[in-house]
Amino acid sequence: MSSNMFSFGSRKFSINRNTGVPKPARRFSIGEPSQNEASSKIHRQFRAAHEGHLPHAGLDATRASTGVVWCTERAAEFGFLDEPDKWANLGQGAPEVDDDIEGSFPRPRTINISEASREYGPTAGIKPLRVAVAKLYNEMHRKGKPSQYTWENVAIVPGGRAGLIRIAAVLNNAYVGFFIPDYTAYNEMLSLFKNFAAIPVPLSHEDGYHIHPDKIAEEIARGTSVILTSNPRNPTGRVVANPELAEIQDLCRERATLVSDEFYSGYNYTSNCDGTTISAAENVIDVDEDDVLIIDGLTKRFRLPGWRVAWIIGPKEFIKAIGSCGSYLDGGTNVPFQEAAIPMLEPELVQKEMVALQRHFRDKRDYVVKRLREMGFIISYVPDSTFYIWLDLEGLPGPISDGLNFFSACLEEKVIVVPGIFFDLNPARRRDLFDSPCHHFVRFSYGPKMDVLKMGCDGIERVINK
Repeated sequence: MSSNMFSFGSRKFSINRNTGVPKPARRFSIGEPSQNEASSKIHRQFRAAHEGHLPHAGLDATRASTGVVWCTERAAEFGFLDEPDKWANLGQGAPEVDDDIEGSFPRPRTINISEASREYGPTAGIKPLRVAVAKLYNEMHRKGKPSQYTWENVAIVPGGRAGLIRIAAVLNNAYVGFFIPDYTAYNEMLSLFKNFAAIPVPLSHEDGYHIHPDKIAEEIARGTSVILTSNPRNPTGRVVANPELAEIQDLCRERATLVSDEFYSGYNYTSNCDGTTISAAENVIDVDEDDVLIIDGLTKRFRLPGWRVAWIIGPKEFIKAIGSCGSYLDGGTNVPFQEAAIPMLEPELVQKEMVALQRHFRDKRDYVVKRLREMGFIISYVPDSTFYIWLDLEGLPGPISDGLNFFSACLEEKVIVVPGIFFDLNPARRRDLFDSPCHHFVRFSYGPKMDVLKMGCDGIERVINK
């Protein structure tokens, strides 16, 4: 064997135009391509697709962007980041955060930073906040029940996405069932880890994307042992409530772990805005035996998305693992904000807050639904929860009857919505999303303030009139 076979002596270099320093012509190559190789279509296709030959060999940029981020990046090309006040951002899933809602308690404008909070906090969260979360759920959902949550049933996590990633990290080898459409960030959570296989379960538009108990029974019968869903549901604005929710939990008991993303639990319009929240905690029999993981936090119903304080509630064994894995995943939640969150979780205060929240957001929902129907949109299912409308575009003229083209037309009028295709979760990338049943929908958020909603509806009306 020649001693030069693995040598780089014959390698050609080009000059880096920024630094003037020679650089390799091609990554992982010891010479220029032959003429045959350079002119070969199949070689070019291989090089364009193969990670080792891409400009940044260690990077998979497709993992870097969720649907909402992608939409923001496109809006930035139209000037959104330069003049955000002139835009109606109906894309980001965030509520208004000011103190203008009648009956709502004022949010802190300063926080006390204790000396203890300068230290690293426990990756499962500080005990006083875990105690406060357990007390809130016992008061609101478990009165009179013999099994009560304790602080050991609660892990504090730095935001909902971090919570989902922690849950995914501790799952066993399993089939994980998820529903279509659902929250866009599940896509990344379901594709990052190899300890489980993600199984899509399509829901039907004809019955309002409802999760029927018999659908859960089918999934369990095929061997699914983890079921993930948002409830109330993002993006459709629907909720699974009792008695059906209880029936679903009965089916899962001792057969499957139910992961219930309840970030919109406060945005519940099914009980005449009396402050009632929807939670699977209501139907748990034994808090340490029922494999129900509930994830929620300050982000949505306390209107503090920037604080990044959330929690997971479940059996002690699950919570112990979820708390510990934060040491290598995210390092834990900001301690001063955890301390500042504790007084907000007093059950009486939360009950009054939910009444104010529900009345205010129901009024915004009714305004938006009325405006959209006047424009000619058919809204078959008025949202009974969340602050989203799953807007069907099929009745619109051809050029704007799909989510991507409608989104693009809205950008020209300084309005951001999210194309429905992003909610057709495809973590294994095994399906062609352009055949998606979500392709002719967009998600419209009525989370922002009323003046932004009016601006957004005016912009959409201009799109329609064009």
